[in-house]
Amino acid sequence: MRDNCEYLGISQIYDFAISPGTAAVLYRHCRDIQYTSLNCGHHDRQSSVMLALSHYNSSASPLLSHFSNDSGGKVEARVAFEGLSQQGNFTLVQPTTSGVIVVILSMTLGIISNIVAIFILANAYCLQRRRSKATFLLFATSLVVTDFIGHVIPGALVLRLYLHGGVRPEDFNSSDGMCQFLGGSMVFFGLCPLFMGCAMAAERCLGVTRPLLHSSLVTKTRTKVCLSVIWLVALCVAMLPCFHLGSYSYQDPGTWCFIKVLSDTEEVDVAFVVLFSGLGLTSLAVALVCNTISGMTLVLARLRRQPGSHRSAKSHDIEMVVQLVGIMVTSCICWSPLLIFGLMSVIRSYMGSIGDDLSNYKTLMVMGVRLATWNQILDPWVYILLRRTVLRKIYLIAKCQVGLRGSMLGRWEPTSFPSSDKKEVNHV
Repeated sequence: MRDNCEYLGISQIYDFAISPGTAAVLYRHCRDIQYTSLNCGHHDRQSSVMLALSHYNSSASPLLSHFSNDSGGKVEARVAFEGLSQQGNFTLVQPTTSGVIVVILSMTLGIISNIVAIFILANAYCLQRRRSKATFLLFATSLVVTDFIGHVIPGALVLRLYLHGGVRPEDFNSSDGMCQFLGGSMVFFGLCPLFMGCAMAAERCLGVTRPLLHSSLVTKTRTKVCLSVIWLVALCVAMLPCFHLGSYSYQDPGTWCFIKVLSDTEEVDVAFVVLFSGLGLTSLAVALVCNTISGMTLVLARLRRQPGSHRSAKSHDIEMVVQLVGIMVTSCICWSPLLIFGLMSVIRSYMGSIGDDLSNYKTLMVMGVRLATWNQILDPWVYILLRRTVLRKIYLIAKCQVGLRGSMLGRWEPTSFPSSDKKEVNHV
């Protein structure tokens, strides 16, 4: 077998007959392998190596391979792919068919959800005459469009990597053009929704607590300028590695790219992750504070309403705050793990204390990015489900079920939604 063969992957319990001058630095390249025994013989003697792999593949057949001698008596850490494949009993570790199907289904669901939400929001924006509501709808439509693009572009690149079998472990630290683009896309389309959710929460907080100031400050033109600034700031952060301020690298299992957090990290990598995670977590915190203030203000206004008064918290204010709370909860659940895991990983990697926990941190990062991708799928459903028509039906059903007629919650009657808005709701 040739000495320059490359290790690609094994997925079974194998017996290897290894001669001392040949084989591959298995520990270095097979981090997930648990070595039950490793006995190397002398120059003219073979020894067996039993490798118990953490990922068992029942369809794989046992592998028996002989390696040629090499001068120096060292175990070289590579398994010969060509020789093994010629024997017909080599199983290449590739993304499974089920994994590819999951990626395709999630992309399809995300595309359909975002298209439906874009149609609903765009239609409502065209029919809306209230300036405050129009501003909110402009933010919301921009958010869903950004989610849609951010779901399609990175998703297509990840699917391409899945179909091509991913990147080999020894190439994880390399960063080609596609990795740069994929990593930058994930940072850009990750920050944009967080920034927009924060801006929307601040705008609604101002509109609910200081309506006169809001009407004088917030206009469509300023809203568009704010959106442009958000996109520009996110783009600048995503492009920092182009100026050697941080770097992107392939992440385990070789099917996606992100900021380098687990190996060969430097000061700029730590600073880049701190900047990215800091901006994301700060946006979530500001949105939480603003939405809490808005919600409490609306609740207090409804509780203080006099029986004979006609005007209280407006239905469209309630609708917008409910939607913002939905966006905030979704963003916190989907993005907080990746932001926190990234910080933990890069700090421990830079300090050199990650040690035996490397595989655990790899798993955490994969879980974090999978949760983050669901944010772009769930966001549209906030606007699809949390509309006034749906909220009214939910309220009426709940009221009938628990008998709330005459209770304090009974103040939120269907008539709370002004008749002037019903035509608009029906069109939406």
